[in-house]
Amino acid sequence: MKPFLQAHATHPDWRLALAMVQPQLEAQRRERAPFEPTLGWVYLSDHHAGGAEALLAELQRHWPGVAWAGAVGIGVAASGVEYFDEPGLSVMLGELPREAFRVFSGARPLGSFAAHTAQVHADPATPDLAELITDMADRTATGYLFGGLASARTRTLHIADAVLQGGLSGVAFGSGVGLVSRVTQGCQPVGRPRTVTESSGNVITTLDGEPALDCLLADLGLAGREPREALPQIRQTLVGLSDPADAGHDAGTARRGAFGPDTRVRHLIGLDPARRGVAIGDTAPEGLELAFCQRNTEAARRDLVRICAEIREELAPQEEPVPALPGAAPERPATGIAGAIYVSCSGRGGPHFGGPSAELQIVRRALGEVPLAGFFAAGEIARHHLYGYTGVLTVFRA
Repeated sequence: MKPFLQAHATHPDWRLALAMVQPQLEAQRRERAPFEPTLGWVYLSDHHAGGAEALLAELQRHWPGVAWAGAVGIGVAASGVEYFDEPGLSVMLGELPREAFRVFSGARPLGSFAAHTAQVHADPATPDLAELITDMADRTATGYLFGGLASARTRTLHIADAVLQGGLSGVAFGSGVGLVSRVTQGCQPVGRPRTVTESSGNVITTLDGEPALDCLLADLGLAGREPREALPQIRQTLVGLSDPADAGHDAGTARRGAFGPDTRVRHLIGLDPARRGVAIGDTAPEGLELAFCQRNTEAARRDLVRICAEIREELAPQEEPVPALPGAAPERPATGIAGAIYVSCSGRGGPHFGGPSAELQIVRRALGEVPLAGFFAAGEIARHHLYGYTGVLTVFRA
């Protein structure tokens, strides 16, 4: 697979942003000639959501025969750059065999296509979204999805050869398209993993047989305090959840001060002082593994560097690693990578990593100058799980 084409721009008018992107793509196309793109990704910030249909129509006119997928985000990403909370456009083009992928949506089902993996975008307001994600994962041979939920203050849109609202869409890939994907966590546990032993819906009353609220206060170092006195610390606390089948791996990781890839972070949405319980932003069946956690910038940085190193090692075990230290100059592209998709939580962008574009600069220093597109999502998707406060990095093998 040839290296992809990728370009990005910022301008309040989407027409002018696209006018800056198109010459970049054409110049790269001439350098790689012959290059006939078949699949394109377009990510636009919500500042441009009002012009999404016209923007897509212009891309389709300029690049006939290309299938398009993408989404609107609070921010969009490119190699080493993020446009967060500002107008931005990120476009990437790949030359894949047409029989190796299929763009799909609710109005355009997969049909008989044999999906090995799939990239998905979805509207977060879609009813039964978790079930739709699970069902889509079941339709692939590997059960592996990657992608995220569109995010916007204006129109929450996703793209699959048309601009869509509601439901789920994306690109299914056949077994001949080589992908490597990893999840990076943005939170750090503040206490040991526990098992839900009594609950009702999303309210947990006991963990390991002890009152859940007392466990929370103890993990925050506030044992014996009244909940109202602890509210400032509680408001900064979330929960990391693992299914029993995954808990053995991720619980061991949590004991070492980090979450594994199967942990899903959810909000702590309320307290029940009368029953000494806590309410979370998800169902909490008995047997679920839970660890209280908080966002942690240094832990997020370390974990992002770790997954980049794992990807490089899997693609080229003998390759000399690219320095990932702050201030290190970007080196050659990682061999074996044609392009990359990065979906990060909208709660991670901007200042969380220490400055503008800091998160994407970490990826660039670790992977090299590879073509990359992506967006900041209202939830991230990997395997059959819906995550929060994570990043999902997926690379296409050259």
